[in-house]
Amino acid sequence: MKSTVNNRSVLRLAIPNIFANITVPLVGLVDLAVAGHIGDTAMIGGIAIATMLFDLLYWNLGFLRVGTSGMVAQAYGSGDFRTATRVLVQGLFTALVISLIIWAIQWIYVEGAFALVESSPEVEQLARDYFFIRIWAAPATLGNFAFKGFFIGMQNAVRPMAVDITINGVNIATCVWFSLYGTMGIKGIALSTLIAQYSGLLLALFFTARHYRSLFADFRIREALQLKAFRRFFAVNGNLFLRSICFLLIYAGFTSISTGYGEIPLAIGTIMMKIMMLYSYFADGFAYAGEALSGRFIGARESDNLRKAVRLVFLWGLYVSLLSTLLYVAGGGAMLRFLTSQQEVIEAASNYLPWLWIMPALSCAAFTWDGIYIGATATASIRNSMLWAVAAFFLTYYSLKPICGLDALFAAYMAHLFARGLYLTISAKREIWSVIQTKTSL
Repeated sequence: MKSTVNNRSVLRLAIPNIFANITVPLVGLVDLAVAGHIGDTAMIGGIAIATMLFDLLYWNLGFLRVGTSGMVAQAYGSGDFRTATRVLVQGLFTALVISLIIWAIQWIYVEGAFALVESSPEVEQLARDYFFIRIWAAPATLGNFAFKGFFIGMQNAVRPMAVDITINGVNIATCVWFSLYGTMGIKGIALSTLIAQYSGLLLALFFTARHYRSLFADFRIREALQLKAFRRFFAVNGNLFLRSICFLLIYAGFTSISTGYGEIPLAIGTIMMKIMMLYSYFADGFAYAGEALSGRFIGARESDNLRKAVRLVFLWGLYVSLLSTLLYVAGGGAMLRFLTSQQEVIEAASNYLPWLWIMPALSCAAFTWDGIYIGATATASIRNSMLWAVAAFFLTYYSLKPICGLDALFAAYMAHLFARGLYLTISAKREIWSVIQTKTSL
């Protein structure tokens, strides 16, 4: 009997992810707020640079979640749970190996980064203090990527929500305790992240042991880790890795360019990016629903349900876009005041609030299509969309820089969002609507 898809199906997957995602920016906002209230612009800059260093590491490895969810969702749709468990084990093994490599090269990585990134000595030292504590959370951070992808692919959004809320709740509580009411400063902010990531990993392991133990009854780990078994895993994730590099070129470029304007513009860029990311976390809730549902119906070869799922996910994405625009218009100034008590930063950042008002409309298609393409494991088109996005970002910035100053940076960010959405929309007929007929079996 065919499954059905309706608004309830979408919301059952999207709402838990939205609740979880709300806590994700709250962690960054609280870290930034704590730094803004216990320090000065140098501490805000230290958080920005250190966060960028981890983005360079972890965003490139986002395929551990993204690729896992798409492949597991298709396996779920076809009833092939052996493949679903194999993908999870491959993701966890890859996370462990990469973590060991990260630990081995951490000093080289930091020295190389600061040879390229301009900052004051005080900002650099604060960033180093943060980095060399948080780096020891690498296995937990990357392992949580794989577990989250597995849970979403298995059509369960509650378990990753519980893991994310645990991680972010522990992070917020310990950050405030160590740094705002304690004396650890930026080191306390980093330590709180380390403790939180391992708390989340323990909960993910508990959920897997309790709810999916039967799927591993006849599982052979040696088979899963053979090179032949890794072929599709690497084929899908290779394009996603390149996609992540493109993301980092844009986001690291945004922070690096902000740094070149001075400490106050760096603080403005950091704060504005945190506020802009609020929308993306809401939109990603429905993108995750798109991942799970499109992968499931492709695996089950149900074209009618695939079309209906895509239509419903887009409709809800539009609602989120309109609501976010209203919230930015009404509350943008209050968000600035929450993030910093530095009056000069608040006054300067207020001039850039109009960029917040147009961002949701320009990015709605990009976020929504991303989830649907991930479920379809159409990773080549995802990669290509980001190559166009990188070109749009840098061409726009350097074209407008002589006449617009810092506004050129925000215009470039908007251009990359529009380019992504346009490319994926144009490619949808080939990559999504005809995928049932052309998709090979797992």
